[in-house]
Amino acid sequence: MAKYFDVHPDNPQPRSISQVADSVRSGALIAYPTDSCYALGCRLGSRDGIERIRSIRQLDNRHHFTLVCQDFAQLGQFVQIDNDVFRAIKASTPGSYTFILPATREVPRMLQHPKKKTVGVRIPDHVVTQALLTELGEPLLSSTLLLPGEEEPMTQGWEIKDRLEHVLDAVIDSGDCGTEPTTVVDFSGGEAEIVRRGAGDTTRFE
Repeated sequence: MAKYFDVHPDNPQPRSISQVADSVRSGALIAYPTDSCYALGCRLGSRDGIERIRSIRQLDNRHHFTLVCQDFAQLGQFVQIDNDVFRAIKASTPGSYTFILPATREVPRMLQHPKKKTVGVRIPDHVVTQALLTELGEPLLSSTLLLPGEEEPMTQGWEIKDRLEHVLDAVIDSGDCGTEPTTVVDFSGGEAEIVRRGAGDTTRFE
């Protein structure tokens, strides 16, 4: 049964954030809010967490998982970025964007796209998520909490707890965070390709 954490959206309680971070380090799968919508998250190297996310969302191995990073310095450890791409991404973070880029050796092979050797990365503009990432000290391996057959992601922490408590270990509730997922921009070919139009403004990439 999932633990439920009611966290203040502007001043997240350090004790709650610390407890969630400890759970993630121990292999927990969590649901947490972001600046676009709720996401599923686990520790970067958690094979069990990856399989649980795939099972909940019914994903195949071509799905791009996302590394949700605290800041640009952390993001840069996991993807290869040339100068032009660096400037474009730097100007758009933190924000509601996911960027697909060639993965470095720091990214486990099981997270990379099987053919392209790419991975999604993003830096969220959300107080609670940033507090958790700071406490954790490493990225969260994440995927949007969009259930099979449903058109919109789940938005309420209490509802997520009620529906998914049997497959999650913890739920962070800090209020409604919207239903629009991130804008996804693929830079793996060198030029910006908008894969999905979402919460982020796409004009700078067109």
